[in-house]
Formats: sequence, C-alpha cells, structure tokens
Amino acid sequence: MKRLTPLVLLTTALAAGCGYSAPDPVLGCRSDSECDNDEVCFVDGCGDPGKNIVVEVVPNPRVGLHAQDFRVTELRSQQNIELYGPALLKGQVRVEGLSSTSAYSAPITLRMTGESLLIPGLVRRHESTLVPTNGLYSLPVGAGRYDVTLSTNDAALPPLSSTRDVQPGDAVTLDFTLPVSSELVRLSGKVVRPDGKPVDVDLEVQAQDEQLRPLSQRVMVTRESGAFTLSLPPTAAERPTVVLQVVPTSPQALVPQKQFTVNPRQGALELSMGDYGEPVRLRARVLDRNGQPVAQATVSLQGKVSGGGQFRSQKVLTDETGAFELLTLPNETGSSMTLSVVPPPGSSASFTLRYVQVPRVSVLASADVVCGERVLVRGELMKPSGSQPAAGVAIMAEPLEEVPGWSRSTASFQAPRTTDEAGRFELPMDPGRYRLDFIPTEDLPRVSRIVTVPPPVSASVPPSLELSTFTLSKGRSVNGQVTFTGSNATPSTAPYASIRFFRVVDVEGKSSALLLSQTLTDQTGAYSTTVPAR
Repeated sequence: MKRLTPLVLLTTALAAGCGYSAPDPVLGCRSDSECDNDEVCFVDGCGDPGKNIVVEVVPNPRVGLHAQDFRVTELRSQQNIELYGPALLKGQVRVEGLSSTSAYSAPITLRMTGESLLIPGLVRRHESTLVPTNGLYSLPVGAGRYDVTLSTNDAALPPLSSTRDVQPGDAVTLDFTLPVSSELVRLSGKVVRPDGKPVDVDLEVQAQDEQLRPLSQRVMVTRESGAFTLSLPPTAAERPTVVLQVVPTSPQALVPQKQFTVNPRQGALELSMGDYGEPVRLRARVLDRNGQPVAQATVSLQGKVSGGGQFRSQKVLTDETGAFELLTLPNETGSSMTLSVVPPPGSSASFTLRYVQVPRVSVLASADVVCGERVLVRGELMKPSGSQPAAGVAIMAEPLEEVPGWSRSTASFQAPRTTDEAGRFELPMDPGRYRLDFIPTEDLPRVSRIVTVPPPVSASVPPSLELSTFTLSKGRSVNGQVTFTGSNATPSTAPYASIRFFRVVDVEGKSSALLLSQTLTDQTGAYSTTVPAR
C-alpha cells in the first residue's frame, strides 16, 4: 500500500555520495504515486479528492448578491449549486436617553470586517453609507463572521461596535442605540509642540480603549489653535484611563504619531508631541553582495523619535544605480531607526533590515545598504504520467510564516518565468515558509506544495536549494448549473458568477484553505472547471 502519513517531514539524501540525510524542505507528499489508488497528493498529504470541499459563489455584488459558501459532501462530475437570495444585515438605529427614545434617520456608515465561516483566512469586507428610514436599515452582505462598526456623520456621536455571524440567505438583526448628546463624556484639549504652539499640519485625534478599539470618532484638530473635542459614550466615565491617538492625516506629513494615556474625567488636556526635530533627507544606495546596484527596490524607514512618538516614512523606489532618497525624522537619543529594503521579485538580492542612526542634520549620506543573496530555489515539474516534463507552468509563492532568525517576507509574488521545456524552474526566494502554487496552462488542475526555504549557512557561498521533483495531478471536469432556490428568487440563474472550489483541511494543526480551481459561469449560469483526480 502506497500510503503517506500526512504532515510528516520526509527525509531524502541531499548530499551525493556520502549517504547523508537531511530534512526535506517540502511538507507532505510529492506526487500522486505516493498515495493510495483513490487518493491525490495535496498540500496536507494524501487525501480523497472528492471530500473536504467548500465552494464559494459570488453571484453579483452590484445588485446585492454577495458571497455564499457551501460544504460539498462528495464532489461529483455534475455538481449543480443552488443559491439563496441576498443575505441581509438589518435592524434599527435609535437615540436613547433617560427619559426618551427616538428613531435615528440621519446618514450612517456601516463597516464590516471579517472572514468566511467555512473557508479559513478568506477575508470579507463591506462598507456602506445609508440613511435609515424611520430608524430602520437593511444592508445586503456576504456570508461570514463580522465585526460591525456604525458611525454617523455627527462627530459628536461615538461609534458603536458589535459582532454577527451571517449565513447564506439569512436576515440577521443588529440594533444600535446611540446615546443622547447630554449623556456623552466630553474630552477637550490641545495638541501642541513643546513651545505650546500648535503643530502646523493636519492632525486627527481619537479615543480608544486599552485594546485600541475606538471609543470616539476621529476628530480633526483645529490647525490654527491645536484644539479638539471628543465625545465618548457614557460608560467611558467609568474607565480609569483611555488612550488618545494623534496621527497626521497625510502620509507625507513629517510629524510622528503618538499615543497618550489620560484620565477621561480630567479637565482640559495639553498633549505635547515632543521635540521630534526637523526633517532629515537621507540618501544611500542599495547594492547586492557583488556590489551591483539593486534597482526598483522598495525602501522605507520607521522607528521611535524624540518626544515618544513613532514615525514611518513614505516608501520610495531605488533608481537604476540603486540610489534612493527619503525624508525622515531624527531618531530618539539612544535608539535607531529600522530601514527596510524589499528587492523586486526576480532579483537575487534578499529582503534586508538595517538599523540606521539618523542624527539631527539636514542631509544624511548613509552608508551603502548591502543586501544578502536570496536562496535560489530550483526544481522540476512533471506531467501526471511522471515521464514527461511539464513546460509552461506558472508558479506563485505565498509566504506563510517566518523561519527563526529571519523576518517574514511580506507579499506573495509570481515567478518571472514559467517552467522551461525540461519542466525546470528557478525562483530566488527569501528564507521562510511558503506555499508554492503550480498553475498549468493545459486542462490540468493547479497543484500546491508547502516548502521551507532555510537561511543561508554561509555568506561566502551562493545559497541554493534543490527541491524534490513535483508531479502534477490528473484532472477531471466538474460541470453544473448555478441557480437560485425558491420560487420568489430573482433572477433564477446566476450568469457570470465567480466560483471557487477550496479544499479545507488541517495543515500542521491549523485549519487551512487550499484553492483547487476557479471559474465563471456563462450567460445561462452554467460552469465547467477542472479539479484534481486519480
């Protein structure tokens, strides 16, 4: 029996001639041939290709038909999908005082952030500004688990937050009760420089709790005087402290953001931004380990400044000579700023962090930033037969987590070239743990593997990693019709709907979703796609 235990790191001889065995950087199996006859090699190991399937359908968000998710007990070749009508978040918005209650019918903004109930890590967001009718509102949304925040155009009314689960086709009730103006806790003060003068940029201030959840709306600081007034809910008066966060409204502003912990029952507040210094023009070059310029690298700087605030510069790109220039603030005495360099995909230079001292000068010519070298990950991809190379296959790399001693890569990227005629690929990668997605152009399903790229063992030796040969899976067609259930549903079919099939399993003890295929329905609501099969 060819049975591979899921989630086991295999071992393979990586050093020729000496019989030395080391951990394979690939998690789980490498081809369907290692599995039972009715199983397929997935990212989590061998498994039944017809089970653990969840399908997401997005019919037409423009008319309020948002994402719906369904478990598929056994994926069949003919897989029709019945959708529900729009899911709704609805309720009543009231203003309630000690002696009266009234409907709130002025504009409100609802912000919903969450994720699918069935597909781990699939983020869902909705935001809408609407006017309740006699206090009643209704908003079509996708299925999911959401944090919901209501805010009004009246800055004197604090935001309200709650949580809700929404199932496909459900109408979920969420009422909001706003306090009357007379019961609000007012918090007033000024934001100033150390000399007591206002800061000459546009600033916002917001009250938050100890977990940095909003207790007030963001309020503009009066630029001429530095004055502000916040309105907090009545319960804020019972808190020993609240956090006031002051941030510039423009990312170009050369002013830090700063947090202040204050007593909400205190009188007029004076929030000093501290002596954070004057802007510094920092210039440097980014080079690879061979002294060659790294063009189109993304560079930014962040850190603590004098006065207790935090500053983050704007991101800039290096030019063809590797040179860059950015504006920053000087660092706090005794500390340093962190310079981040992210070379473009395909570059041999690696993601690099450097600690930089930024003194109080107008121009700082800093030393060259020399990046290390990315690990050159090589491998070979075969067609399902195992005897022919798979050419022209696109490769996507999705960072999952960092490895010890190395910062996590921040963004997914695509290999600059597809596999060659021999099925070979090369991909410069920063150390980390990744999911590699192999996407064939033929009528074959996508294949994914989890790979660990270890840090280089020596700065003098170009790092490389040869992966075990991967084999694509056979595919089978899944066809079907997407319709709406119920006699009152409009329309009856779902033309041009987005469909995605996921495999949802535990990977190393964490519930994870693996995209198997994606497609669109045609004008009649029919679809066809290819999924892995034996």
